[in-house]
Amino acid sequence: MKADFAAAMPNMIRHEGEWEGVYRHVDRDGMLLDRHHTWTWCEFPDEGPFAYIQHNHLRWDDGRTADYEFGGVYRDGRLHWDTDRFSGYGWETDEGTLMLKLDRLDVPDTYYIEMINIAPDSNSRARTWQWFRDGTPWKRTLCDEWRIK
Repeated sequence: MKADFAAAMPNMIRHEGEWEGVYRHVDRDGMLLDRHHTWTWCEFPDEGPFAYIQHNHLRWDDGRTADYEFGGVYRDGRLHWDTDRFSGYGWETDEGTLMLKLDRLDVPDTYYIEMINIAPDSNSRARTWQWFRDGTPWKRTLCDEWRIK
């Protein structure tokens, strides 16, 4: 299955490793709603139920932290997630951009579309989330991340 996954989503495999970055949430007018630092570990296990596992540690300047771990299952040419916080799927475009459509289960009537682009040298990436509430755009998340391992 890992070979099928790597063939269908070769640029996703390039994200394997540890990343540090900054997430900024802004409203439709560009006003800052939230900013936090993140450490992310992306892994692609050879065995087990998940084709992809992501570990996140979030840290705010005021000392708050949050930790999340979730796995994705590969089927039908897509990566699928079904967690307590979100469900949805991801795919790769012909140009190598990763796209995700995730319904937020912890925020009623909300979903986002995420676009992830990794730099040609695989050492930095940019992620943009377009959030919708009741079908209307209401905020953006801008993520800048750098590979640390």
